[in-house]
Amino acid sequence: MKAARAKARNLYGDFTGGRLDFYASVASVYSMVKAFPMSLPSVIILCPKEFKFTDATASIETPHLAGVANLQTVWLDFGAPLPDTVLDCHALILWHGPQVNAEAIARMKNCRAIIRNGVGFDTVDCAAAARAGIAVCNVPDYGTEEVADHAMTLILASWRRLVVQDQMVRKGEWAKARPMLYQFPRLMGMTLGFISFGHVARAVARRAAPFGFQMLAYDPYIEELVMSDYGVQPVSYGELLERSDIVSMHAPGTKDAHHLMKEQHFRKMKKTALFVNTGRGSTVDEPAMIKALQEGWIAGAGLDVLETEPVGHNNPLLGMDNVILTAHVASASSRSVPPPSARMRAPPHAGHRVSGSAALPHP
Repeated sequence: MKAARAKARNLYGDFTGGRLDFYASVASVYSMVKAFPMSLPSVIILCPKEFKFTDATASIETPHLAGVANLQTVWLDFGAPLPDTVLDCHALILWHGPQVNAEAIARMKNCRAIIRNGVGFDTVDCAAAARAGIAVCNVPDYGTEEVADHAMTLILASWRRLVVQDQMVRKGEWAKARPMLYQFPRLMGMTLGFISFGHVARAVARRAAPFGFQMLAYDPYIEELVMSDYGVQPVSYGELLERSDIVSMHAPGTKDAHHLMKEQHFRKMKKTALFVNTGRGSTVDEPAMIKALQEGWIAGAGLDVLETEPVGHNNPLLGMDNVILTAHVASASSRSVPPPSARMRAPPHAGHRVSGSAALPHP
C-alpha cells in the first residue's frame, strides 16, 4: 500500500486528507482488474441509501477505472440482501452500512477483492472471504484526525458538562451554572485511559498531552515502547478501568472485541468517571452501560456510536442529560469527499496489487 499511497500523493498533490489512502485503494483495484483475462471486469460501488451521497461522490472511481472495468454504483437499504448485480461482481468497493455476510460471500463466485472504504471490517465476514480466496482490504488512515478531534471534543464537553451548561443559559438558569461546576475537579492531572491504542487513540494522546492528562492504555497487541513514545503508560484492563477518570474506547468491531465493556467492567470504574466511545458500538454491552448511567456507577458518557444505529426513539440514553450523543459522524469532514478537480485527475498508471489475508484487526 505504501507504493500506491506514494503514487496517489504524486497524482493528487496536496490533497492529503483521509481520502489519500482511498486513492491508493483505487490504484489497488486498477492494478487488480488489469490482471483479469476478460476485457472489462465488473466493479461495484455499494452505498447505503440512508447516507444520501450524490452519485458524483459515490462514483469517484469512474474517471480512474474508465476503460479497464465496468463500474456501477448500487444503492441499498440498511439490512437489505445483496442483489445479483453485486453478487456477480469481480471487485466490490463497500461504503458504510451494507453487510457482506458468509451467505453472500458463498454466492460471490467471481469476486477477487472487497475493499472497505473506511477503517473497520465489521460489515464483512472476513473469515468467509478468506475461505473463498477473496482479498479484503481497508483504508486504515481514513478519518483518523477527524475521529481524534471528535473524541477530544466529547472528552472536553463531557467533563465540563457543556450541553447542560448550554441548556441552563437557554432556560434562564444563569445563576445555577457556576455552582454546578464547583463539584467537579479541574481537568489538569486527571487520568485518561485508552482501550486499544491504534491510530486514532495515538492521535487523541497527542491532543490530550497539552491538557496535562496522565494517560494509560490497554492493548495486548501493541508493544509497550510504542505507548511510552506517546507518554502513555501500559496497564492491564482492570487497572485502566479502576484508575481512569475518563475511559476512551477505540477497539474495532471484531468478534474478539464484542461487548468488551460489560456490566462487571462498568462496575470497576470510578463513580465520577466518564466513558467515551468513538470506536464501534458493538464493543459495549449497551444495556449494561445504560444501567451504569442510571444507577450512578459512572458519572456520564460521550457517545458517537451505539450498538443499534440509528438510535431507537425509545432508547433511554436520549433522556439522559449526563450523556452527549452524536450520530456516528466522527470521521466526517470536508476532506472525506475530494473536490471535483481531484476527482478528475488522470487515472493511475501503476498501483499496488490487492493482497492480504483478510485478518481481523486486533481488539
